[in-house]
Amino acid sequence: MDLLLFGPPGAGKGTQADAVRGATGVIHVSTGDIFRKHLKGGTPLGLLAKGYMDQGQLVPDDVVVDIVATRLAEPDAAAGALFDGFPRTVRQAELLQAWLLAHGRRIDLALNLVVDDAVVIARLSGRRTCLACGATYHIAHNPPAADKVCDKCGGEVVQRKDDAEDVVRARIETYHRDTAPVLGWLRANVRVVDIDADRPIAEVESALHAALRG
Repeated sequence: MDLLLFGPPGAGKGTQADAVRGATGVIHVSTGDIFRKHLKGGTPLGLLAKGYMDQGQLVPDDVVVDIVATRLAEPDAAAGALFDGFPRTVRQAELLQAWLLAHGRRIDLALNLVVDDAVVIARLSGRRTCLACGATYHIAHNPPAADKVCDKCGGEVVQRKDDAEDVVRARIETYHRDTAPVLGWLRANVRVVDIDADRPIAEVESALHAALRG
């Protein structure tokens, strides 16, 4: 079974990915990890991608999908994969589906985590992180016992630059402009189940399990 976990930044894709993977037994595909492996290993695809990146250009969709396909061709991916935050463009979705179909597979299901922009902004801009151990907090829902001091290690708790509200708003705008159109393609070509992700984690997980059974 090949699955997509879709939704804006802050929707909870990372939180729910382990639950989906555990329920299905498929591998979790991290495009970032795959790219880093090819870049570090100096593979032909890695060097090709690096050439575009060094020039400040986006890596073309066909190169991105070719790199992802190298992971899908490994033995442990034969039973399927969970794609988290990929594909990012309609063209990537088309190329991914074409590769899967050519190998007797297909995108079986897209799980779309639905969250209002205001909720995403509150979630991400309220997040705080310990510089020493990486523990995460939230100023409204899970603040450290002492202001700016980590409960676990005593390190300094700060707001990361990419969690600043203006940066979060920019990320959401980029998502709506560049990535949200993929959802239209998915609805026309793949079974899509919308999941209300503005609920407690356990309730979202239950809804995902129900979608997988359906």
